[in-house]
Amino acid sequence: MKKVFIISLLVILADQILKFWVKTHMMLGESIHITDWFQIYFVENVGMAFGMEFGGMGGKIFLTLFRIVVSGLLLFWIWSLTNRKASNFLVIPLSLIFAGAVGNIVDSLFYGLIFNTPMGEIASVFPADGGYGAFLCGKVVDMFYFPLWEGTLPQWLPLWGGQPYLFFPAVFNIADVAVSVGIILLLLFQKKAFDEHSGYRKSDRYVRGF
Repeated sequence: MKKVFIISLLVILADQILKFWVKTHMMLGESIHITDWFQIYFVENVGMAFGMEFGGMGGKIFLTLFRIVVSGLLLFWIWSLTNRKASNFLVIPLSLIFAGAVGNIVDSLFYGLIFNTPMGEIASVFPADGGYGAFLCGKVVDMFYFPLWEGTLPQWLPLWGGQPYLFFPAVFNIADVAVSVGIILLLLFQKKAFDEHSGYRKSDRYVRGF
C-alpha cells in the first residue's frame, strides 16, 4: 500500500494546494494567460468533471455521496489488490483514479463551509459571516483551460457550417487529470493489468513498474 499512499497523497496535495491558491489569489471568472492556448481560468462547478452538471443541488449532494461510496469501494479493491501483489499496471491507474476522486470530494465536502464568494473580490478563508454553502454543497474549483482553436466552421459542413466553434472548451483541475490519466492507462495496458490480475501468469512474472 506504500506506493498507493504516496501517489494518492501527492495528487491530493497538489490538487488542493493549487485550488487554495486560486481561491485566495483570483476572483471568480478571472484568467491568467500563460500562452495563447493555455490559461489559468478560475471557475467553479457544482457537478461532474470538466464542468458538467447533474440535477441541480439535489443532484450535487447525491453525486457527492455516490463519489464517497465509490471511492471507499475503490480503496478497498486497491487494498485487496496490493495484498495479492497485483500488477502495477492495475494498481497505479486505480490509485490515480482514487486520488482524483478524493481531490474533488474534498471541495464538495468542505469548500462551502470554509470559503465565501464575494462579488468582485477574492474569497476569504473561514469568513466571519460563514461560508457560501452547507456541508456536501461545496463547489469544485477548476482552473486549467486550453482554448486550442477558436474560429468559424467551414460552410460546407452540414448542420454546423458557418457557426463559431471553440476546440476543447472544458475547464478542469489536477484531480480531473488524475482520473483521466488513470482511465487512459487502464485502457492502454488493460491486457497486462487484468490478465495478470486474473491469474493467467504467475506472480513472479508480475510487472513491478512502468
